Amino acid sequence: MSHSHSSHDHSCCAGRDEAAAAAADDGRYNLLPPDYQGTVYTCPMDPEVRQPTPGTCPICGMALEAEGLPPAEEDTSELDDMSRRFWVSLVFTLPLFTFAMAEMIPGLGLKTWLGEWLGYGMAQWLQLALAAPVVFWAGLPFLARGVQSLRTLNFNMFTLIMLGVLAAFFYSLLATAAPQLFPASMRSMFGRVGVYYEAAAVIVTLVLLGQVLELRARSATSGAIRALMDLAPARARRVEADGREQDVALEDVRAGDRLRVRPGDKVPVDGVVLSGAGTVDESMVTGESMPQTKAADDSVTGGTMTLSGSFVMEARRVGEDTLLSRIVMMVAEAQRSRAPIQRLADSVARYFVPAVVAVAVIAFAAWWGLTGNLSLALVAGVSVLIIACPCALGLATPMSIMVGAGRGARGGVLFREAASLETLERVDTLVVDKTGTLTEGRPALVTLETNDGFARDEVLRLAASVEQGSGHPVALAIVEAATETGGQDRLGEVVDFHSVTGKGVEGRVDGRRVSVGNAAMMAAGDVQLTDDMRTRMDELARAGQTVMAVAVDGSLAGLIGVADPIKASTAQAVGDLAAMGLDIVMLTGDAEGTAQAVARELGIAQVHAQVLPEDKHRIVQELQEAGRKVAMAGDGINDAPALAQADVGIAMGTGTDVAMESAGITLVRGDLMGLVRAMRLSRATMRNIRQNLLFAFLYNTLGVPVAAGVLYPVFGLLLSPMIAAAAMSLSSVSVIGNALRLRTVRL
Repeated sequence: MSHSHSSHDHSCCAGRDEAAAAAADDGRYNLLPPDYQGTVYTCPMDPEVRQPTPGTCPICGMALEAEGLPPAEEDTSELDDMSRRFWVSLVFTLPLFTFAMAEMIPGLGLKTWLGEWLGYGMAQWLQLALAAPVVFWAGLPFLARGVQSLRTLNFNMFTLIMLGVLAAFFYSLLATAAPQLFPASMRSMFGRVGVYYEAAAVIVTLVLLGQVLELRARSATSGAIRALMDLAPARARRVEADGREQDVALEDVRAGDRLRVRPGDKVPVDGVVLSGAGTVDESMVTGESMPQTKAADDSVTGGTMTLSGSFVMEARRVGEDTLLSRIVMMVAEAQRSRAPIQRLADSVARYFVPAVVAVAVIAFAAWWGLTGNLSLALVAGVSVLIIACPCALGLATPMSIMVGAGRGARGGVLFREAASLETLERVDTLVVDKTGTLTEGRPALVTLETNDGFARDEVLRLAASVEQGSGHPVALAIVEAATETGGQDRLGEVVDFHSVTGKGVEGRVDGRRVSVGNAAMMAAGDVQLTDDMRTRMDELARAGQTVMAVAVDGSLAGLIGVADPIKASTAQAVGDLAAMGLDIVMLTGDAEGTAQAVARELGIAQVHAQVLPEDKHRIVQELQEAGRKVAMAGDGINDAPALAQADVGIAMGTGTDVAMESAGITLVRGDLMGLVRAMRLSRATMRNIRQNLLFAFLYNTLGVPVAAGVLYPVFGLLLSPMIAAAAMSLSSVSVIGNALRLRTVRL
């Protein structure tokens, strides 16, 4: 699940200092009427903004989001609108950009040919016709946000975008309509002045692309929360006072109701077993791959799956009180509460925007006052705004992210959002789930010990032959181990099969009576367990194995141990991550003994066992409150709240869809070596981004004063808008070229 707010690219949210934040939180942005009970729309970046209707944040310009859970039917109107604007702008921008850049491509000559064919004046009017729909229709939302930022004095990247786009467009319009107003030195031999319609159109198109990607991430997040909500069954089977049973809608179930749960049913709500027994898959809650046997007085959790058996339960917690509902709310709240990444470009926007505007105004006034030449003053002022236009700044981060994400995909690491790739570099604590993350996530045969007189292969064959009649995951592990070499044909036919809930199975194979089960099963069959054998069973159990004895014709033949084995690559990955400076914490719903056994083998010092989903969420939160940057790696539904709460959520590609949607990073191969590669890529990408931003700011820092004319008194040098646009383009080329180097980074 993704992260909603965490998954967004909030590149247009300006960083605010403490004073600004305090000023903003004085209640002026809380527009809720007294006693308002409806949907509240707020800004993830600026939670003090609260209003009863959708819209944009008056502080940072991002779209407001509804609090609480997403509606049953997703509203995609904003995504549809931005997608439509992007595609329309792309259709107009591509020919405009191709024409404007044609003279930079040797041998193309398109610009000269079209200029001669149409006339250079008409060619400019054609560029105007292509750019106008992009700027004033496709870019209208950004222009509106820019105007809003000026009105509220909350300067952000939308302010720069609006000023740069409008400066380039209206300067070009003036140059197209009245070239005679410009100095002769700026006019070509055909009497035309250079125009920059393509700069305005490209900026709008790039910003639209960012918005579309952000809204798609938001949509995925909402879909993930809906997937969590769908884990609960729609209906339940209620047992009435007279013993009759009837299907009822889940919302009609009340605390105290008696409910029938049959094999293959999902447990409808949280409660307690009254009668009967069954095997329940609780992996969504505990992360434990081994199903649990439930009998009278045992608690059961809504949304878990009954594998076998049938029981009657009493509903204890219903509606919003169930564990599943609490998991859903935790995911939604964690995603909404997390602040987005603060880009360097955003953090300086508050000061950069007014500084650029001030320089442009001063340059205009100085030139007009000193020379009395309005056209020269206009050239100076517009040149400042054009060269300061955030094209390179806008490209600096997304280009590196795009190339880095592509490189990650080739290495089996999928980044769902830019924020995860950026934040991963600063992570100092890795919280890992055990089952499915450090381990394979499914039971496998790990121990087979036999008594004298019994061959290993024969004991395994007989045990698997009986177990093939059971659908229990432990049974499946034994059958799989027995058939790995000889196939299903190795197994004998079982007759008189009998399953004893909570104890084991028995039957006849090739005329021999075979029992596989725990100590209680052996005692019931008068099979004697020696003290040494009981000690060995206890040792294996402490090591995290599910241990069963195998009896043949009343004699103890051997022991079988089934466990969730550690992945082959896990030990190296844990060692590499520790060498990178990460503290590793293991969280698991497993028993303490199992957890400690795995931790000892991998060298993990910090272990929290028998934790529920809300515990995982709480522990991640506590680490964050202690000043740690936390990454969480998991694969199950029970990990979703912690994945959403963590600064970076990392899901195994072999895990659940809900986990992958809650996380910002997916490791395709499902092993932690993917995280090692992701860490290396994140660090390389962030170095690249800082270099890009340095290029972009360097051009702006040097270009803005030159455009304002500070060199004119000494060198007689005045930067024309054409040169300003070329400098802006050069900075973009530098950024793109540097970003492309990430394609060759070693992971």
